Amino acid sequence: MSRIAIIGGHGKVALHLSRILSGEGHDVTSFIRNPQHVADVTETGASAEVLDVENSTTAELAHALKGHDAVVWSAGAGGGNPDRTYAVDRDAAIRSMDAAAQAGVKRYVMVSYIGAAKDHGVPADNPFFAYAEAKAAADDYLRATELDWTVLGPGTLTNEPPTGLIRTDPENPGNGTDTSRANVALVTAAVLELPGTIHRTIAFTDGNKDVVSALTED
Repeated sequence: MSRIAIIGGHGKVALHLSRILSGEGHDVTSFIRNPQHVADVTETGASAEVLDVENSTTAELAHALKGHDAVVWSAGAGGGNPDRTYAVDRDAAIRSMDAAAQAGVKRYVMVSYIGAAKDHGVPADNPFFAYAEAKAAADDYLRATELDWTVLGPGTLTNEPPTGLIRTDPENPGNGTDTSRANVALVTAAVLELPGTIHRTIAFTDGNKDVVSALTED
């Protein structure tokens, strides 16, 4: 059994993930901003801890993460406000990485998106621009740390049921990128168990190969 922290624990991917991990016998702590979401989280088998990551210091985050074996970042500002997008998706994410290092939590999994990179190509006047910039900066920062990191890049998220079947590194990420949130959770749970995914950026969509095979193939 491992102690796993999920930041952004009330998100749809996170709720799927905490249910999977709890079902596997792991001790899951889901950090959430809104106290009204506690019941939704505990129903999955996770423990809910109220923590406003946007306004928490690195030291406060480190205190919260201490004693865990892994961290999954699945938080997000939700778009609409560029300043808040940078504050959460970039700045708070980076503080959580520094906090994990301070707390001695080596394993860190970032849920990002397919195509996240400095050369994302999103025009500055596009509402998605701030998110693309923020995620690129956070992902790059994580890759430069000494953490045992994995960056996950799912495609366009849907609420379809889990299939347990994905396609990694699609040749044309602009074509057919649908990825169910439930499958993202399955992939996240799998990489926590697969040391071979450490220091990898994994782009994926729904596909036709089972998750573990897709993640471990050469």
